[in-house]
Amino acid sequence: MFSRRWVTAAVWVVLSATVASCGADRSANRTADGRTELTIATFNEFGYEELFAEYEAAHPDVKIVQRKTGQGAPHHQNLFTKLGAGAGLADVEAVEEGYLSQVMAKADQFHDLLKTGPRDVTPDRWLKWKADAATTRDGRLIGYGTDIGPLAMCYRKDLFAEAGLPSDPDEVKRLFSSWDTYFAAGDRFVAAVSGVAWFDSAAQIFNAMHNQHDVGYFDTSDTLVVESNQDIRDDWAAVTNAVARGQSAKLPAFSAEWNTGFKLGRFATKTCPSWMLGVIEAQAGPENAGKWAVTDAFPDGGGNWGGSYLTVPKQSENPDKAAELAAWLTAPEQQIKAFQARGTFPSQVDALENRTLLEQVNTYFDNVKAGALFAAQVQKVKAAQYKGPADGQIQENVFGPALQSVEQGKNPAEAWNTAVKEAKKAAE
Repeated sequence: MFSRRWVTAAVWVVLSATVASCGADRSANRTADGRTELTIATFNEFGYEELFAEYEAAHPDVKIVQRKTGQGAPHHQNLFTKLGAGAGLADVEAVEEGYLSQVMAKADQFHDLLKTGPRDVTPDRWLKWKADAATTRDGRLIGYGTDIGPLAMCYRKDLFAEAGLPSDPDEVKRLFSSWDTYFAAGDRFVAAVSGVAWFDSAAQIFNAMHNQHDVGYFDTSDTLVVESNQDIRDDWAAVTNAVARGQSAKLPAFSAEWNTGFKLGRFATKTCPSWMLGVIEAQAGPENAGKWAVTDAFPDGGGNWGGSYLTVPKQSENPDKAAELAAWLTAPEQQIKAFQARGTFPSQVDALENRTLLEQVNTYFDNVKAGALFAAQVQKVKAAQYKGPADGQIQENVFGPALQSVEQGKNPAEAWNTAVKEAKKAAE
């Protein structure tokens, strides 16, 4: 789901003494009352809390312990550290798409879910591009797909009206038909409304643009192509030029200032992968209900931003039960419930055709049928961009800070050179 997704960082606590104080026998991986303890490590918001209780009710021999990190980077750092150490991982580990290639490179440390998981859970349950990304060249399925992030555009209707721009979801589509029209509308907006920016941060716009391309930071042979990829250079120029024209609120995503920016109306548009709806509602608060809208238009067509997988490391003491839990959490019925809880959009084919999903109404966003809207956006995604080694780190730790430095006054050409240099280091 950051990278994919949203939210405030949480403290990571994995202390055996804490577990022991809860009455668990770690040597046998069982609780004091004899249940099998399954740990699951996630980040941000997967919408699983109520599902865990439902699973335990249906499986009274299982106790689920969640390890939840607020953002993706520390979660994955912990994952790779413990892979290297050979101990300490959860029974089920979530992996975001930007870090998936690093997991695939260590596929021998994860169970092949085609063998360990339930026999009726096969790759054809998922969108083909979603399952293909987690399948090794020799046919092993390393992860069950959770959500995806089809792109739409969210905007403040009241601020659009104040600027003299159309505010109806159908009427605004022409403003979002391409990135050229999007930035042109931004110029009109900032000229008309004082003290409000067009978008939240340069990195958020850049990431959405970048994820639309066939080739991103790496090609399929895992060669870093940042410097030679003209699409990335063009995105950089478009975004940094918009910053120079006053379109950015300069609020780093998921920071306290960014959260407050939603509540105070500091910016008028937001790139909206499906999971962003829950973030906006949480941060903008009930006082702004009805002011935000979402339209199925997105500059230059659409794309996917975000999405994760559930894996079962070979460190798990209960791989069969762990795989059964992961399969259940990613089944169509549970994917729909997770979407209702946190806006994480389903990646399973049956879920995308489910009436419950298609009729789902989001009251916060002016009663839009959000399920149907994003299901239509999924059809615009023909393939997922290949994510090479260090893709997640380059997005979060290289281009994000580089674009922020431009927002703080650094020359865009100098910032670009720094980004290229740091990307090369990350890819080493």
